[in-house]
Amino acid sequence: MNNWSIEAWQRLIENAPEGIVICDAQANDHPVVFVNAAFAQLCGYPVDSLMGTNLRILQGTDRDQEGRVRLSEALKNGASARVLMRNYRPDGSLFWNECMVQPIRNAKGELTHFVGFHRDASERLKNLEQRPPSGGLPNWMREDRLTGLHSRPYFEELLQRDWSLAQRDSHEIGLTLFDVDDLGAYNDKFDRSAGDACIRRVARVIATSYRRGGDLVGRWDGGSFAVLTQGDAAERASHYAQTVSQRVRDLKMHHPTAGAGRYVTVSAAIASLVPPRTLSVEGLLKACQAAMKRAKRNGKDAIITAEAGDFS
Repeated sequence: MNNWSIEAWQRLIENAPEGIVICDAQANDHPVVFVNAAFAQLCGYPVDSLMGTNLRILQGTDRDQEGRVRLSEALKNGASARVLMRNYRPDGSLFWNECMVQPIRNAKGELTHFVGFHRDASERLKNLEQRPPSGGLPNWMREDRLTGLHSRPYFEELLQRDWSLAQRDSHEIGLTLFDVDDLGAYNDKFDRSAGDACIRRVARVIATSYRRGGDLVGRWDGGSFAVLTQGDAAERASHYAQTVSQRVRDLKMHHPTAGAGRYVTVSAAIASLVPPRTLSVEGLLKACQAAMKRAKRNGKDAIITAEAGDFS
């Protein structure tokens, strides 16, 4: 093997079945200096278009990922890392990229390059994450891919479970819906990718605002989010909603059609009660949705609590 020429090693790497990328560790932004054919096929970008770029382009606007944070730390410290990230091809299709990065040093011990080994883990994840023995959704369907929050089907599954427990134990349960105001107009003005980025930022605000053990946060639909809390009266739930609303305003995401504020806002609807045995979970949802309609009619950027008549 020691007698192999540089050309032989290059042919081996170029024809490897696994995606291989080499980046310059000494240049600013770690530009790509080599890409093999397998990686170009994996990500859908031509080799020439990747040269000199940073591979963050593969995440598009989907920047809030744990894998990105861990990879950034490894590059900063000149260390190795194995991460799993959501990447996107030029046509917008998602693939899960399992990436192992190794630092390369010269004879003096100086860091010169990073080499990354990449493979598509999408099908493997689906095959490995089987339906749990107790039934319910398989793991890969439990996460909303845009935001990383609970998916709506999984949130509904948990909501039904906790609703039944609240009925049995006679303790208070609360549901809060948040909805990004005028998201359609925002998409029309800036495009869908900007709207998705807006949704992710709002999702992060909501997720970091509810950190207690019994709190559940999910993406409901489009720019809507649902939060399930335990043992909260409407007054306390309203306090949390006010905190979220202010934090979203503090993001100062420009919204040219949002009226006087000119920034992205959210409306919130709250329904809290000790559920009687005669009321179904659909009654809770109906009450929250009725309150949301009033919030939108009241000029948006509003917080409305469901009234007794909304549960009927």
